[in-house]
Amino acid sequence: MNAVSDDAPLLHDLMPWSVRPLRVGRSWPTAPDPACLRARWAVLTSAPDDTVRAALLHPTRARGLYTPVAQLPGHRTPTTALAREDGPCPEPVRIQHGPHDQLWLIPDHRLIDVARPELWRVADEQQLFVIEQAPPQDSHEAVVTFSALLPDGRSPAGKPGWIRPLFRRPGGRDPNLAPGLTRWLSALMTTEVDAADVLAWIAVVARPGPRGCAVPLPREPGQWQEGLALGRRSLWLHTRGSRCADPAEGRDTDRLRLPGGSRPYVRAPLPTAPQAGELSYDPQERTLRIGPGRIAPVAPEAWELTAGGVRVLETWYRRRTATGEPGSLESLRPAAWSRVTTSELLELISTLTLLARLRGEVRDFAARVAAAKGGAAFGAGALRAAGILPVASERRRPASVLEHHEEGPDGQFALL
Repeated sequence: MNAVSDDAPLLHDLMPWSVRPLRVGRSWPTAPDPACLRARWAVLTSAPDDTVRAALLHPTRARGLYTPVAQLPGHRTPTTALAREDGPCPEPVRIQHGPHDQLWLIPDHRLIDVARPELWRVADEQQLFVIEQAPPQDSHEAVVTFSALLPDGRSPAGKPGWIRPLFRRPGGRDPNLAPGLTRWLSALMTTEVDAADVLAWIAVVARPGPRGCAVPLPREPGQWQEGLALGRRSLWLHTRGSRCADPAEGRDTDRLRLPGGSRPYVRAPLPTAPQAGELSYDPQERTLRIGPGRIAPVAPEAWELTAGGVRVLETWYRRRTATGEPGSLESLRPAAWSRVTTSELLELISTLTLLARLRGEVRDFAARVAAAKGGAAFGAGALRAAGILPVASERRRPASVLEHHEEGPDGQFALL
């Protein structure tokens, strides 16, 4: 590795505001299906007394039946004590669970030990979240993943990372970038550079380093444009088509499809109630098996793709076939494997296949960037010389969001 690569700035400095992952504190407020969340809520709120209700809740030091908390930003949920709650279930919301799964969550602050309200305030249709991870050594896993949904930041390996929103304020305002970075890059690359461009570049060159996630900088406009093309495709795949869509470049909105002949289909009906341990893969036939059911073709690279050292497809399936302790809210599961679940599985297989294929191109490009010869003008030293680094301490804290009115405990107005 040359001296220039060693001087690569850290993601910690390029995107200075970061937030630790959410901590729900109990598993039952999240599920693959929103209907079972409503059923769980109904059982909780119809409990005959505090003893039964507390046993269902799973109290912690942070949350109990009488813990006073404010509303989650953007969600008009009650703030009365859970012991007195008898209303309908708050409408479940879709969140990003880990790098590649999507679950439903009851957005009620009374149920979540550490909800990170600062993230909820900036989660909207313009936001993009970076999740910085610590991949296992000697793995090909990416050090950063991306989400358009609010991410919980969890890892199958149990090593929480950092969540970095692209924007510090709602509506795509106030980029979470070192001040002056886009202007400096615009001058170097002789083209207008915006926050989304910087994120696309990060998507293809970010790498783990001894001081944290490092982001080598571009050296010339041609390299920059090549990186942007790969990065936009990576962001499009990570967000399931909801960001960086461009049909002219083959990135359709909300539609990820493999080329004809390689798209996965259900070849034999899946069981209506799959059990844990029934998932397997036949590499010779390129077939995913769930009991007697078969899905094919499934590329080996999709089956082998891991997050936190664990196969993504195995983790996804385990989460949908797990059974909770009898009598617990976790034991309330969907009665049957639905067509929606099958569609989500097919979409996940397609996404993993496309990501795995792109990963090789990204690795090759990142290696060329790291090995490129050039002066230190493109390292962190140049950012310091330009006054971009070090970043002021206030940029590492959330911005004030004065337009948000949030209800505090027991209906009191919360001042931000």
